Amino acid sequence: MASISSDFADKLDLEPRSSVAAADPCAIVIFGASGDLTRRKLIPALFELAACGSLARRFAIIGFARSEMSDAAFRDSAAEAVRRNAESCQVSNESLRTFAQSFVYVAGDYDQPDAFEKLSRRLEELDQERHLEGNRLYYLATPPAVYPKVIAQIQRAGLVRPANGNSWVRIVVEKPFGRDLASARKLNATILKAFDETQVYRIDHFLGKDTVQNLLALRFGNGIFEPLWNRNYVDHVQITTAESLGVEQRAAFYETTGALRDMVQSHLLQLTSLVAIEPPSNFDATAVRNEKLKVLQALRPYTPDSVAADVVPGQYAPGQIDGEEVAGYRQEPGVRADSQTETFVAAKLLIDNWRWADVPFYIRTGKRMPRRVTEIVINFRRAPHLLFRGQGIDTNTLVLNIQPEEGISISFHAKLPGQFMRLTRVAMDFSYRAAFGASERSAYATLLNDCMRGDATLFDRADGVEAAWAFVQPILTAWEQQGRSVPTYPAGSWGPHEADELLSGDGRHWRRP
Repeated sequence: MASISSDFADKLDLEPRSSVAAADPCAIVIFGASGDLTRRKLIPALFELAACGSLARRFAIIGFARSEMSDAAFRDSAAEAVRRNAESCQVSNESLRTFAQSFVYVAGDYDQPDAFEKLSRRLEELDQERHLEGNRLYYLATPPAVYPKVIAQIQRAGLVRPANGNSWVRIVVEKPFGRDLASARKLNATILKAFDETQVYRIDHFLGKDTVQNLLALRFGNGIFEPLWNRNYVDHVQITTAESLGVEQRAAFYETTGALRDMVQSHLLQLTSLVAIEPPSNFDATAVRNEKLKVLQALRPYTPDSVAADVVPGQYAPGQIDGEEVAGYRQEPGVRADSQTETFVAAKLLIDNWRWADVPFYIRTGKRMPRRVTEIVINFRRAPHLLFRGQGIDTNTLVLNIQPEEGISISFHAKLPGQFMRLTRVAMDFSYRAAFGASERSAYATLLNDCMRGDATLFDRADGVEAAWAFVQPILTAWEQQGRSVPTYPAGSWGPHEADELLSGDGRHWRRP
């Protein structure tokens, strides 16, 4: 079998990236290789890593799924996935042919021992042929219900432990990590029965985005920001993750999940913990994850009364997006006509620690909103003595734009030209694309590279997952026990009016992205 060419990146005519770190030689096994996640995200991300030299010169990609498929068919499928979904690399027929040489396929049921024995033999063959040094990365791109079956069969086939003292075996687990606190604990127990915690990488692709990571650089690498990052200077924080799309073809998943489980428990609490984190002793996985855990543990628990007052669900109704009429959630195929599933959540969080006491964090996420955007807004306190009353002076803000255009913006007030002292709001903007002249690396590419290098800094630990679910669980319990009538909002709006009242009751308002 041919090995991957060492000049793969040269064939794509890409400029070298000085920050690129090459991974160890390894075999990458994707369980759920015929699925949407593999086609849209994983294969294009692996192509990007190969193109920029972030994969080792020796690697193999093994697809595992129930569908029958030859190696050649899997390679053709992989090439088509790259053509359709690769965004940050030039794609040529030659580069695809070179990349596709790394792909092989194993068909079998996830609870079938014979299939995993076949996988084991294939891994041994590839290790010998390509000198992969016994390193293996397993990626669970299957539905969560399949995770226990795959893990049990990996363990049964003897594929959990490294072959020798110099090799490694790691497993990547996609969210959702359970659907409540009890199921998250059960899933963690299942995983940790087979693997050590150091082998487990629970992935949240939001944390692979440059601006999310730059939040730590902004605070801890610049002397002008960290002294202001506390209750003495910050009035409140807003975190928004909005999508213009509806549920698309995911109604069956969404009806049993909803926005709270899908987005709040994972993405939004991850972003909250990174905003509020204390300075870690070192920038390594243990120190960073310890400090994130402390934030989650310091979140003020909800009571039934505070759930009613401080958590707002919503569901999109018919409306307009970019001038086009779109259906409401209950009119989507596969959705119950009387569904109470939330497609929007806004909430007020309080962190009971020395740094953030009495500083509210307002979070919101929703589908069918006016535009796709994820941003973190730090709203600073007003100047203690306003000389310019009557001019509508607003608070200064620091905005971290996470998607679609990654960057940072800081606002302040300046005098307008002319005889009179009139002030206006101005901004200084930093754009990754404008500053560095290239497309950002995809989040999945960044995180896959981290997995293969053994850097777990941007991945969740078992205790962090359970702490996030412990915070969300009282909301789930209150909604289940008390019942609820989910308010609607027109598609193309920023959510139900109750979400605006969440802030207006405190004398504040949402920033319009």
